[in-house]
Amino acid sequence: MAYNRPWKSYEEQLDILKARGLQVSNDEAAIAYLQRIGYYRLSAYWYPFRIFYHEQDPLTGRLSTKRTDNFVENTHFVDAVELYIFDKKLRLLMLDALERVEIALRVNIAYVLGEKDVFAYKHIGLFHPSFAGKTNKRTGKTRHQEWLDKYEGLLRRSKEDFVKHYRQKHGDDLPMWVAIELLDFGAMSQLYSMMRVPDQEQIARRYDVADFKVFSSWLRALNYLRNLCAHHSRLWNRNVIDQPRLPAAGVVDWCDAFIGQHELIAKPFLLFNIVGHLLYRICPATGWHDRLKSHIKSFPRIQSDRQVSMQDIGLPEEWERLLER
Repeated sequence: MAYNRPWKSYEEQLDILKARGLQVSNDEAAIAYLQRIGYYRLSAYWYPFRIFYHEQDPLTGRLSTKRTDNFVENTHFVDAVELYIFDKKLRLLMLDALERVEIALRVNIAYVLGEKDVFAYKHIGLFHPSFAGKTNKRTGKTRHQEWLDKYEGLLRRSKEDFVKHYRQKHGDDLPMWVAIELLDFGAMSQLYSMMRVPDQEQIARRYDVADFKVFSSWLRALNYLRNLCAHHSRLWNRNVIDQPRLPAAGVVDWCDAFIGQHELIAKPFLLFNIVGHLLYRICPATGWHDRLKSHIKSFPRIQSDRQVSMQDIGLPEEWERLLER
């Protein structure tokens, strides 16, 4: 299909929103937000306020939800802006914690693998054969070889001074504790998933998680969360695609509130709790949990007739207690 939507000036964009029923109290301020944030990014925050209706298929009888371009009564432009600002601060809180989690995990993985061999990451024999040795039928390469290809790409693109220093002084191969610093969260998560079971368990126990498969799924889910935050994507009112596994009931107490609660598992608050769990094991004196609670309570007052809230991130009834470590 040919794309048929023409370019619109900021003033034209605002006129379209007004014609669809969005209330604008200050045109100049609204245009300034369109210039700074953009119509498309803000549209994710005014989307819930659009008018929806149900339509029944005359043949199958199935109901489907359709959306219109118009907004429900009393929806204000500033509602979307305040949701965006709230979500931005939420992402910054997550990035603050995820940075500390990522750095600690780099140390953990490098410590365990480096003890086995200075260049452990290069030797497939030091990894779990069923995972690291699994062949991709499309490429013909093992998971370990594909991971090494990714690592080599990160190494080639690196502009870090420490990389130049080590290569000039010691040769092209970086020791485990240096190579780990090149990895992004995804590459680190993949490296962990290829490790031998006793090695994965050693690291998982460091964070009071007995099941290494659960811990591996947590890292995968946190990589998803980190990518959302790093690309300034919406957290509030999002359905989580890469959902983490949960331990059996009674193993990690706070997880029990989510077991069997599929709607909660599909929302970001579970990921926030995983971040908080890991961060507390890294730094028991952290005040991050209190900052997150305070921010959640600061959810903006919405003027629209269609009310939204922080429940849209998947808050259990006892959410405050869950954040108390």
